[in-house]
Parts: sequence; C-alpha cells; structure tokens
Amino acid sequence: MENKRPLSPHIQIYKWHISSLVSISHRITGIINIIAITLICLWASLLFLAEDNYEIVELFMSSIIGKFIILGICWSFSFQILSEIRHLIMDFGYGFELKISRITGLIVIFGSIILTIVFYLIGKNFI
Repeated sequence: MENKRPLSPHIQIYKWHISSLVSISHRITGIINIIAITLICLWASLLFLAEDNYEIVELFMSSIIGKFIILGICWSFSFQILSEIRHLIMDFGYGFELKISRITGLIVIFGSIILTIVFYLIGKNFI
C-alpha cells in the first residue's frame, strides 16, 4: 500500500514567515557564536603566549577578510541578543499574536543590522 499524502509541512506548499526565518537564523547564529567565541579565545591565547603573535593577529584583523569576519561576528552577536530578548518576552506569555510576532521578528532583523552599524561607527570613533 503506497502512501499518497505529502509530508507535513511539505517544502513545496509551506509558506515562510518572519517567525520561521528568525527561528532558523537564531539557531544558525548560535552555532556561529560558539565558533566565534572559540576563535576569540584562541586569538587571545596567542597574544598571551608571545609578543610576536600580535603582529600576525593585527595583520589578519586589518585585512578585508578580517574586517568582514569581525562585522559578521558583530551582527551574529547582535542578532542573537535581540532574538533572545524576543524569546524571553515570549516566555512571559506575550507576543504570540501573528501581528506582534511579525513586528518583533522584523525588529530583531533590522535591529541587529542597526546595532552592527552603530558598533562599527563606535569602532571608527564616529560616535
């Protein structure tokens, strides 16, 4: 006997929502943050071990790839923090309505981008 029903939720009929995008991104940024914290600890230990390692770390951080990684890590941490605040509010029982959930999801997405820009401007001493 063959099963004719599609799997639920089937990827071809499932409509993406802001909440599902924020949820998936929250999990991905959590993994990125664990890797980033590990790299930051390794870089810090390199700096403590010898003064010569400082030049290597400084050379990498001043390159385009290093700056891109720093901005990506900054966005990842900002997104994770705002998403955690959203989940904390939901743990108190607020924000489950569809409209409120959509608004808070957009706040998390755009807020993390704005926070990343603010941190970049602070780092460049513009603010």
